[in-house]
Amino acid sequence: QARLEESGGGSVQAGGSLRLSCVASGYTLSSYCMGWFRQAPGKEREEVASINRYGTSYADSVKGRFTISQDNAKNTLYLQMNSVKPEDTAMYYCAAARDRYCSSGWRYWGQGTQVTVSS
Repeated sequence: QARLEESGGGSVQAGGSLRLSCVASGYTLSSYCMGWFRQAPGKEREEVASINRYGTSYADSVKGRFTISQDNAKNTLYLQMNSVKPEDTAMYYCAAARDRYCSSGWRYWGQGTQVTVSS
């Protein structure tokens, strides 16, 4: 069965860095559009970044600070978070789309990993 499992969350000071990981099992993530989402208390879930064979996409709020990547040999998705801000505090989730197209809808979700940024 396809599964996604995030790790790497934690507490970090504003301006610091953090790297989130998402290990996929049951399928090869390189065949799908993969994405990172986040949700803070009282706020709607938002897409942070996505990646597929054609390229990457970022939310304006994280552009220039976050980098999404994947290691196909390890079947792992990453989110490198640099210059973090308190407003980046949220539960972060990785997700896989139904196919290689990011517009196809999100099919699989991880359990989430908490990121807390202090000022």
